[in-house]
Amino acid sequence: MEGKFLSGMATGALLGAAAGMMIMPQMDRRTKRRITKAGKSMVGSMADAWDGMKDMRR
Repeated sequence: MEGKFLSGMATGALLGAAAGMMIMPQMDRRTKRRITKAGKSMVGSMADAWDGMKDMRR
């Protein structure tokens, strides 16, 4: 089950990155910075949530 979850997360991340790269060239610099900052924040939140789930499992 854990492998399927990670596979789904990776697939979603790749699809999101691909969609973002197609949209990004049409945006100005400020918008790109805001999206990049939000993305980094989300990655950090996901890592924290994943660590929390691993701790709960133990």
